[in-house]
Amino acid sequence: MEQIHQKFNPYAIARESIYAKKGMVATSQPLAAEAGLEILKKGGNAIDAAIATAACLTVVEPTSNGIGGDAFALVWTKGELHGLNGSGRSPEHISIEAVKEKGYDTIPPFGWIPVTVPGVPKAWAELSRRFGKLSLKETLQPAIEYAREGFPISPILARFWKKAYQMYQKEEGYDFAAWFETFAPDGRAPKVGEIWKSADHAATLEAIAETDAASFYEGELADKIARASEEAGGFLTKTDLEKHETEWVAPIKVNYRGYDVWEIPPNGQGIIALKALNILKGYSMTAKESVDTYHKQMEAMKLAFEDGKRHITEEIQMRYTTKQLLSEEYAASRRALIGEEAILPNAGDPAGSGTVYLATADEEGNMVSFIQSNYKGFGSGVVIPGTGIAMQNRGWDFSMDETHVNVLAGGKRTYHTIIPGFITKNNVAIGPFGVMGGFMQPQGHVQVVMNTIDFGLHPQAALDAPRWQWLKEKRIEVEHRFPYTIAQELRQKGHDIHIQLEPNSFGRGQIIWRNPETGVLSGGTESRADGHIAVW
Repeated sequence: MEQIHQKFNPYAIARESIYAKKGMVATSQPLAAEAGLEILKKGGNAIDAAIATAACLTVVEPTSNGIGGDAFALVWTKGELHGLNGSGRSPEHISIEAVKEKGYDTIPPFGWIPVTVPGVPKAWAELSRRFGKLSLKETLQPAIEYAREGFPISPILARFWKKAYQMYQKEEGYDFAAWFETFAPDGRAPKVGEIWKSADHAATLEAIAETDAASFYEGELADKIARASEEAGGFLTKTDLEKHETEWVAPIKVNYRGYDVWEIPPNGQGIIALKALNILKGYSMTAKESVDTYHKQMEAMKLAFEDGKRHITEEIQMRYTTKQLLSEEYAASRRALIGEEAILPNAGDPAGSGTVYLATADEEGNMVSFIQSNYKGFGSGVVIPGTGIAMQNRGWDFSMDETHVNVLAGGKRTYHTIIPGFITKNNVAIGPFGVMGGFMQPQGHVQVVMNTIDFGLHPQAALDAPRWQWLKEKRIEVEHRFPYTIAQELRQKGHDIHIQLEPNSFGRGQIIWRNPETGVLSGGTESRADGHIAVW
């Protein structure tokens, strides 16, 4: 008998925020959230829970992230916020000339060319080393068990798995054999309710756990990655893997109506969200469902994005500093460009982003905002034989224009879309938040922050509110739940409004806030995914 399930929920359901005292884990997949909670109950802290959840997500949501991806984190502990940049660099020997010799004028999305050094395993190990209470072996155990024993496929996961399978079937000129062997062993994508497992994935996680990720960068796993790259004519070498380092960075912020909103500095695109908020704080925003509110949000976002696309790369190679890009004077000059009609944005001169997100919190006051990704769904389509490792395609964002700040070069970190967010007030943690989804991410951050601070929405409502996203020029896509009359009024202001029926193109978010007076946690999870909050 076939399992009974619907392809979508035909009813609009208003969920409330979830409250807890001892601990909370919010992410897009229930099994991963519960794994994080399991670690909290075993004596781990929010950092341990974040690692456990992230590792589980590589197993139970491989359509969005994997061991071969990158990660970033904001960690609040002992009254201080720490930033972790777990992104990898391009292979040392890659270059524009070398890519052109292979017949490409732009970076392709699939194959070995867009593969950069994966940062995820070392990010887990470094978080565990510096702030964890349990060993990496303990925190990765739930993920290892799910990989070895299997888990049932959920509806949204099945839909994206099938979409990836169909896409890889149609792509020509790339070798996806190892991907099909690993993720479609029955000659198709797994269906809803079916059990999927990967012994290779389990063994790889065990090797990472037992060596604190050393196997991935220096040992047997590194050898397998390097061998696969060499056999396929890729640029990635074992030396590239050996040289990889996770970097602790100072988070950047803007003060928005008395709250400090924090992001990871470039090479991430979090600065775009901060730039937009810097522009928007010059206005009084009181009505959420107002054409004027949406118009100003969209115009500020366009201006911030144009600056980001022009100026963001690895921070040391940027032409303008973060301080210049986030200055009050520059924000005022950009704000002055916003009028009553939609504009075609251009970058300014301040001198004259597939992904999973999770949030965790514990009773001790530790809180983590964590994000990891393979970028385009499963990533490059490259899977290392016998390991279950799907390699990211983060290098796809490099430019082949030698005059562009984010130009392709060997040993360089590219413009990065994935960004974790965090809010504090008067040096006290309010909590982690994030909205994953490529270039939707800073747009989602701005909308969630304003929903919370300007319009007083509780965490779940702040996430459930209909979203919009700017794509290019004057084109704006809005969710099908977006107020129709406001969409019409925005069109009259010159915005090219399009209603989008696919909700997942608007990102997936999680929020955990802590009440500074009582310590009570409140959380919201993404209704556009298999979102779940595990609490204690």
